[in-house]
This record gives sequence, C-alpha cells and structure tokens, in this order.
Amino acid sequence: MGERAAAGGGKWVDVAPERLARWLENFERRHGPYRETGLTLTAADGASATWLTPPGADEVTTLTELIETAQRPRTLGLLLARKGAVAVGIAEGPKLIASKVDTHYVQGRTAAGGWSQQRFARRRDNQAKAAAADGAGIVGRILLPNVRAMAALVTGGDHAAVAAILAAPQLAPLAAVRAERFLDVPEPRHAVLVSAIAGARAVSVLVKEP
Repeated sequence: MGERAAAGGGKWVDVAPERLARWLENFERRHGPYRETGLTLTAADGASATWLTPPGADEVTTLTELIETAQRPRTLGLLLARKGAVAVGIAEGPKLIASKVDTHYVQGRTAAGGWSQQRFARRRDNQAKAAAADGAGIVGRILLPNVRAMAALVTGGDHAAVAAILAAPQLAPLAAVRAERFLDVPEPRHAVLVSAIAGARAVSVLVKEP
C-alpha cells in the first residue's frame, strides 16, 4: 500500500489486512525461510519484519493472532483536518458508512515585514479558531454519538488543526480513543476520506534488509 523511511534504518510498509498472507509468502520468497519471535520475523538471509497491531485491533503476541485480529471487522472513526478543511467519517471495515466534509476559509500567511502583518495575523488566528470550532461541531454531530461503537479514532492531515478540533471539551471521549497512527493526507475531501480508510486499517511492518 505504501512505504516510508524509518528512523534508525529500514522502512515502514503498510499492508492491507486482506493481503497479509500474500505479503508473508513474498517475504519468504525474497529472503528465505523465517522464524518468528513474537511479532518479529527473521529470515534466513538476515532480513527482519516487525509488525504492529493496527488501530482498534486487540493486542496480540503472535503473527497468527495478528492476522486474525487485523481481518476482524471493526468500526473506526476518521478525522482529517488541514487548514480550514475537515473531513469526518465512520468506517465499518473497508466501507464508509457516514461522512461530512466542510471547508472554512483561513487566510494564508503573509510575508514578514508586511505593512499590515499584525492585523493579518490576528485575522488569520480568528479564522483558524472559527474553523476549529466548526470542525468540532461536525465531529460532535457525526462521531460523538457513535464513540462507544468505535474501536479507535484515526486522525490525519495537519497535527495542529486536528489538535485544535479535539481540544473542544465535549470531544474528550473521542480524544480518549484516538489512535497513535496519524495519516499523511492532502487537503481533506470526500475522495481523500474514502482513501484514508485503507491507511487506517492497514497493518504496519518495519522491514530491515540484510
């Protein structure tokens, strides 16, 4: 699904739950037979693969358990925010069953030394606060009534924008089930929200080549 460099070496790879068995077959074909130590595989050529449980899945200790729990249907909340745009949804398995997308104008930054820089900065700050308040309202309407059914809340976009929305006191129950995973997504739109489901459900594996 996607790859990114890992701090300290290696790469993170996101694997769809339905493709875990195929991924393991390919790993063995490339690197030879492997042994399991908890959630870490070590292949004959020295390559390793360390797995993380996906958001909302039960904690496990073996790869067999990981595959089972990752493929088990679960409900995830989604909150994507960037600047003045917000996309909120509920996913059951790979399907989006409820959603709301909204855009609130937030002025861009002005160049340093502009004649009215402070005035523009205050205006931008007020617009950002208004966007966060509107986003919190949408999150409250779409996600909060369903928080007990959610295995986790997965967020993405811009860290500051997401934090500003979840800072609303009424959203504390959602903040409590927020997953560590943070999705790198462009400006939230409905299509972006739909595609984010795959990233929210994926199983991440740290791969280190020999």
